Amino acid sequence: MPLLHEVAHLGHAELLTPEPERSLWFFTEVLGLTENGSAGSSVYLRTWDDYEHHSLKLTASATSGLARTGLRASSEEALKRRVAAVEAAGLGIGWRDGDTGIGPTYLFRDPDGHEIELYFETERFQPSGELKPALKNQAQAYPGRGVSVRRLDHVNFLAAQSAPNGRFICDALGARATEQIVLNDGTILAQWLHFAQKSYDLVYTNDWTGSSGRLHHLAFATDTREDILRAADICLDKGVFIETGPHKHAIQQTFFLYVYEPGGNRIELCNPCARLIFAPDWQTISWSEAERAKGQAWGLATIPSFHTHGTPPIQ
Repeated sequence: MPLLHEVAHLGHAELLTPEPERSLWFFTEVLGLTENGSAGSSVYLRTWDDYEHHSLKLTASATSGLARTGLRASSEEALKRRVAAVEAAGLGIGWRDGDTGIGPTYLFRDPDGHEIELYFETERFQPSGELKPALKNQAQAYPGRGVSVRRLDHVNFLAAQSAPNGRFICDALGARATEQIVLNDGTILAQWLHFAQKSYDLVYTNDWTGSSGRLHHLAFATDTREDILRAADICLDKGVFIETGPHKHAIQQTFFLYVYEPGGNRIELCNPCARLIFAPDWQTISWSEAERAKGQAWGLATIPSFHTHGTPPIQ
């Protein structure tokens, strides 16, 4: 399936936390994001190379998890066409006034129940003072604080079944699956989906609990692979729980570190952020059970919590 290029990129995510002050500390002091306003129980945060108003909306809540994922369309016309496709699939919720920094927004759900919003109008960040970079083609000055993650990279959703969600994202939003895991019985266990040349923006993974609408992880890209190693030392010094890594994935070849932020959500730090896919006729790469049983790229076994931990937790 060819890419439509009508969704430009992953724009932002809204993360829920039952520990708002500690989570804010994690994202600002450990990861190095910058505050860019607040509203009610939410704080808007941005990475230094994302050009929009915010990369992450952190919202105080009774539990953890992902509230919403924002995708920016490539034009007003593309937005209207994708909305029509979502409505034809019967999964639309409707138009909403845009949140801080974005214009009119169309809200919908994927087949598993995750909320996603589409928009085109956006507010470009205008840095000033110490946030103003020396190079005008950079969104913000490098913060030099904590890990100093560069941008929001991807969202990995947990789903009762990955396949219907992958089909919906491809059919309604014009994405394409670059890689997937296929079990011996033909079940698609996970799919990596992209909208443009970056090899993945959204991931769906089967939730081993059979639940719907949960989050596996939110991922932030670092500037270099060395930053992943430094991030492990920073997390160790700051008392942040390291789940697994640093190591290299076989699928997508990403160098990774997985940690839990204080609210319980899994966060991935990754580099290279994603491979670039230039082939217009890319063929989805399928990984078998036997191939996945070999572990990650250099042989690290996938730890059990990677298949069981998700947010919000199962009650």
